[in-house]
Amino acid sequence: ASLDPTSVTVAKDQAGRWFVTFHVVVTDPAPLPRAGQSVGIDLGLTDLAVLSTGEKVAHPRDWERHERNLKRWQRRLARCQQGSKNRAKRRVKVARAHARVAYARRDFLHKLSTQIIRGNDVIAVEDLAVRNMVRNRSLARAISCTGWAELRAMLEYKAQRAGRTVVAVDRWHPSSKTCSACGHLLAKLRLSTRAWQCPSCGTRHDRDINAAKNILAAGLAVTACGADVRHSEATPIRSAVKQETPGATPGIP
Repeated sequence: ASLDPTSVTVAKDQAGRWFVTFHVVVTDPAPLPRAGQSVGIDLGLTDLAVLSTGEKVAHPRDWERHERNLKRWQRRLARCQQGSKNRAKRRVKVARAHARVAYARRDFLHKLSTQIIRGNDVIAVEDLAVRNMVRNRSLARAISCTGWAELRAMLEYKAQRAGRTVVAVDRWHPSSKTCSACGHLLAKLRLSTRAWQCPSCGTRHDRDINAAKNILAAGLAVTACGADVRHSEATPIRSAVKQETPGATPGIP
């Protein structure tokens, strides 16, 4: 079937590449059949994402290769004289290297988000304040390279098209310090502690997997009361977790 575009836009980016954008009117896709599963996602720097199923999604190694190539062209650009033809050529090379980094990251996040959407009916993610986190100079670059915000945006719009539900869990929810087996809450948990044993029930936890399980449990609870569920016509609703007392005491809640 032929498509009748309402508008056509031709643009050229800084890397010297031409793009043609077509705007067409299409019908909404049919919702995906129910998968019968739900998942909680804990985002981190050691692993890009840890799922409540126990699966850990590592950072792609291709990103490091593209980053090294970008640094090389940036050094060459810095050595060029201001206003020279060589500097203009190197500037295009740097723009192309930037584009490769962005496309490699976007390609991986598209594949990951599509896989998650197809396999789960409810997806619970932590409501991270990425803009505030990148103010930490020692972690700003690492956080920016992960693409947390881009992954969440992909999950939300793909869930809307597929008839899935994405739930944002309050960032202050103690997902790492709470035992997913009995609900015991630790008083303290160092960031360097990657595994711990519950003093109440004796269950040994992987820090990230345990956090993902608690995010899923909180997300399902939020879904039951209708808060933070991403609707197609509504803005995000205030989190149900935020309505509770922020302070938590150690022990079983």
